Amino acid sequence: MLFPEQTADLLARCNFPPAGSALDCAVSGGVDSLTLMALAVAHGCEVTAFHVDHRLREESGLEPAIVAEAAAQIGAKFVALRVDCPKGPNLEARARALRYGVLPPNVATGHTADDQVETMLLNLLRGAGRDGLSAMTHDYRHPILALRRADTEAFAAALGVEIVHDRSNEDLAFLRNRVRHELLPLLNEIAARDLVPVLYRQGELMHDESVLLDELASALDPTDVHQLQAAPIPLVRRALRWWIREHTPSGYSPDSGATERVIRVIRGEVVACETAGGLRIRRSKGRLILESPINQDQPQKRVTDDD
Repeated sequence: MLFPEQTADLLARCNFPPAGSALDCAVSGGVDSLTLMALAVAHGCEVTAFHVDHRLREESGLEPAIVAEAAAQIGAKFVALRVDCPKGPNLEARARALRYGVLPPNVATGHTADDQVETMLLNLLRGAGRDGLSAMTHDYRHPILALRRADTEAFAAALGVEIVHDRSNEDLAFLRNRVRHELLPLLNEIAARDLVPVLYRQGELMHDESVLLDELASALDPTDVHQLQAAPIPLVRRALRWWIREHTPSGYSPDSGATERVIRVIRGEVVACETAGGLRIRRSKGRLILESPINQDQPQKRVTDDD
């Protein structure tokens, strides 16, 4: 395939694995994922495009064939997948979980700088801390993260393949769409500038700082009360979040309120507290002991670094 003239310029801003590497790509058929697939092929990767039909729209059953044809024209292999995602609350989150449940591990996605900034704003609205405001890593899983949506729109149009237009991306019932179509344009108007590069850079800086904080927090034993009392509170919070998340069935980190309750236990202000998922943390003989709801009526187990 003859790739558009801007291909070399875009590739210089991407982060693909070495030419000849196998690369699995999530391809919905929209402009971002088509750009991901085409640039990966142009770079010399052995690309397999994975398309997931969530069966949420009547026309979605026709889209695998469209993506398969685009993959064939571009020079990628194609795999069609299907999941059932009934409509209801938290539709975006449920669809995402189902999608990643069937996609290959470490699949590459077509997230752009605009997506990154939208996610940062969404997380800010939800009360996220530094981690939620940090940028995704610009690695092989997010190889086109430094590109703008305008780049992918122009590139996909120049490819000459059919593009899938997901009308749900215009539905303002979804919070991300309101951020994309209403909030971010308003912020740009107020600031009298394009804020995506500014916020994207801030996300990168916060990511670097988060990595450093994680390295420092990893030196703490999250069950050693005396060590935690002597450590800076920001590191204590991070150590506690990692520790609690490892023992939470959902895999989610505790919210700030739960973390502060544990800190009160560390200080000796309360004997015990509950965190995410009904987990109970108490203090005994200078150690924090984590108890699951199932085992609260059984002999207690001390959680150590080896558990």
